[in-house]
Amino acid sequence: MKTPFIDKLVKENEFIRRAYNVAKKAHENQKRKSGEPYFNHVLAAGEFIAEWGLDQTSIAAALLHDVVEDTGYPLEKIEAEFGKEVAFIVDGVTKLGKIKYRGIERQVENLRKMILALSQDIRVIIVKLADRLHNMRTLSAVPPQKQKRIALETMEIYSPLAYRLGMQRISGELEDLAFPYIYPKEYRWLIDNTKEKYEEREKYINKVKPIVISALEKAGIEVLAVDSRAKRYSSLYKKLLRYDMNIEKIYDLVALRIIVKNVEDCYAALGVIHNLWPPLPNRIKDYIALPKPNGYRSIHTTVFCLDDKITEIQIRTQEMHEESETGIAAHWLYEQTKGSKSYNEKRSVSADKKELGWVQQLRNWQKELSNPEEFLESLKIDFFRDRIFAITPKGEVIDLPSGATPIDFAYQIHTEIGDSCTGARVNGKIVPLDYALRSGDIVEIINQKNKKPSESWLGFVKTSTARGRIRSALKSKEIRLTKKEPTEVELKITVEDRVGLLKDITLIISRSHVNITSVNTITNAKFPILKIRSDVTNKNKIEKLILKLKKLKEVKEISYQLT
Repeated sequence: MKTPFIDKLVKENEFIRRAYNVAKKAHENQKRKSGEPYFNHVLAAGEFIAEWGLDQTSIAAALLHDVVEDTGYPLEKIEAEFGKEVAFIVDGVTKLGKIKYRGIERQVENLRKMILALSQDIRVIIVKLADRLHNMRTLSAVPPQKQKRIALETMEIYSPLAYRLGMQRISGELEDLAFPYIYPKEYRWLIDNTKEKYEEREKYINKVKPIVISALEKAGIEVLAVDSRAKRYSSLYKKLLRYDMNIEKIYDLVALRIIVKNVEDCYAALGVIHNLWPPLPNRIKDYIALPKPNGYRSIHTTVFCLDDKITEIQIRTQEMHEESETGIAAHWLYEQTKGSKSYNEKRSVSADKKELGWVQQLRNWQKELSNPEEFLESLKIDFFRDRIFAITPKGEVIDLPSGATPIDFAYQIHTEIGDSCTGARVNGKIVPLDYALRSGDIVEIINQKNKKPSESWLGFVKTSTARGRIRSALKSKEIRLTKKEPTEVELKITVEDRVGLLKDITLIISRSHVNITSVNTITNAKFPILKIRSDVTNKNKIEKLILKLKKLKEVKEISYQLT
């Protein structure tokens, strides 16, 4: 496989060369499902990270991201050889790999939060996205039963995450790669019904290009590029669903993209385009003045173009274009420091505060970026510091407050699991029940049948759910201990007296296999009352006995009390 970025860096950069060599040696005897060397996968991930312009720490971490999980290479050794940052990223990517998406709708947002909360350094997510991108490109080699789960996870977790980080191109590619595995019939239909339309629109756009370039140059606007952008299959399918599958209503099947020097030229180019062809009413979208929440900036306009064909045209600067391709990763833009050939001596270019949109709001990035250290510091995610996200052995994510314990975790799953908890394993090791869990911990609860909670748990649990359920269990236990269990039942039977009635009543009772322990009669009333005690306490048996006694016409009323 071709890896021009990595090949160049391995020659020039000693730090990256060491990571490359460690990864190559660690994976040398491993093969992927496709039969190719496993090292090709980590090499591809490293190539993506280098291509996206990230720093040497990120590239080294991408090359090493599977050595702990798949080769047993100790994390401590990575830290000793490459530093804490590389070790942190590798550990974070390893933990993300343990989360298995099961398609449970309520888990989706928790999984996204988990991924964000786990990443105190956003580079964990970016390296994971590089890992996932190559895995999706080679998904055909995976057994069929796994393909759909991985594709669903990609479509519902990783593609939206990439989009929210402004990584539009990566998000779109991930979704397109997942689409055929999740919707095979729909994908086949799209291929069969849109191929000619795509080709036809490409030819049409190629006719429009020279007209646009000529008009812009005459207006004195420097054009950096004019190219076409074909709508992705997954996006097209979603749009077709809104338009009754009528492809004639899709105007941006292939859009024209104009890249100019600065923001002023974007608006000037818009004027030139509208002078050439009239715009459709209400179809101008200014994402420069009002960027999308993920930071995307561009101007979109839809016009009655050449031969009156409705066509979408996008206008942006080079900087906006790079951000729309790789989003947050585009902020690792490096330029050579004068006289320096070392990759790690390259400095970051300042980025405008407005560029980050949702990312800026989420991470509270408030500073103008002036050097790599300041930029990396601003990347620290602390907005989830009050929540942690622990994982069950089956890969389900449990949302808990910071400082939560295995007991809180157990009660969050089910009351019975909490009540019968006797111990816990965290990441495979036995821990005390008051252990403070951390994001990414895999927690296994050890249970014992008929076990009840301890009052001491109230001293360290954090959640109100656990606290309430412990108190409830303790209260019911206390009631059972203080209250004497009933040993007898007393039947109170109001009757109209007759000769032989008592004999008939006692006969019915004995035939019901109930032993009579005493009989008392109260006769100083209009109707005599019989008080008969027996040693039965089973309510179901008592109810059946009462129904039999009520068949005697002389029995007016029956009640009972357990004593």
